[in-house]
Amino acid sequence: MKTSNLVYSLPEQASGKLSKLIGDLALANDQSEGYLSDWNDQINQSTILNPWFTRTNVVQSLEGIAHMIRTEALQSWLKMYNTGGKSEPKRVGMVLAGNIPLVGFHDIFSVALSGHHAVVKCASQDRVLLPALFKILLEETHFEGFNIEWIDGRMPQIDAMIATGSNNTSRYFEYYFSKVPHIIRKNRNAVAILSGNESEAELIALGADIFSYFGMGCRNVSKLYIHSDFEIDRFFKPIYPYHPIINHHKYANNYDYYRALWMLNREDLLDNGFLILRPSEAIASPIASLFYERYTDETVLRDTLKGRAEEIQCIVSQTDIPFGKAQAPELWDYADGVDTMAFLQGLG
Repeated sequence: MKTSNLVYSLPEQASGKLSKLIGDLALANDQSEGYLSDWNDQINQSTILNPWFTRTNVVQSLEGIAHMIRTEALQSWLKMYNTGGKSEPKRVGMVLAGNIPLVGFHDIFSVALSGHHAVVKCASQDRVLLPALFKILLEETHFEGFNIEWIDGRMPQIDAMIATGSNNTSRYFEYYFSKVPHIIRKNRNAVAILSGNESEAELIALGADIFSYFGMGCRNVSKLYIHSDFEIDRFFKPIYPYHPIINHHKYANNYDYYRALWMLNREDLLDNGFLILRPSEAIASPIASLFYERYTDETVLRDTLKGRAEEIQCIVSQTDIPFGKAQAPELWDYADGVDTMAFLQGLG
């Protein structure tokens, strides 16, 4: 019976090439040739299929992946796991999210390096880029782990499952895949804590955490916790450079809809023409809006956030993830805090 390393070490020539290869893909344009030209066509097709996947957002995702899998990070990551054992490869099913471009890369990459076989169902909004990307990676590195089974319909027989969806679909996933080992992810968002001591540069960087990918990522800040002494104008001025986001028609439609709805309901709103701030205890805010809440004691606030940990992907502040870095996770920054590689290794 065929066996496999519980955790692969990539061939040296492949590991050294991966980050540069993906960095090159981020530079693809209409003048590119060879596989870069083909990849540029895939970006164009994906943008037509899903207008939220602008070229800027696709490039940002590629640049983030290139940074995440740089050689030193790969080596540090794999050293966290036992690579000495052997195991029969398992068929690991994956149902991917499609909220931002290439969001399923980390899961697929983890399965490939674990020596298991990936059976992947892409989100309808992101069914172009991921298969095209891993096809290029397989052809350019010859790493057999990138030979992935892509499916469109019903999930075939599998030995384990990694699925990401909404809070509603997660209940379906939990029931349907209850008989196999699984990771089921739900809705989460990032929050930011503003103490009032932030510099203008930090507040400008916070804008990236809010507006990158139109705020649709689970690591995008959707809720501000603002100290009672913080003057809200200190927030609005630094984020003004992001105002061109309102020129995107789908973002603008969301802005107009929620502004009209909340004004009709006589909600207490703050509005700068491209972002609506609304006081709320909720964490997940709609696109083009941001919920906020005042606090006086950070210790009390931290205790409150611990009680809502299942709603929060990460915290951005001067003492947590630095401002501007929410959408730049490392390989070991696992979604929902669940160690995907340990899960995969445990299947053996």
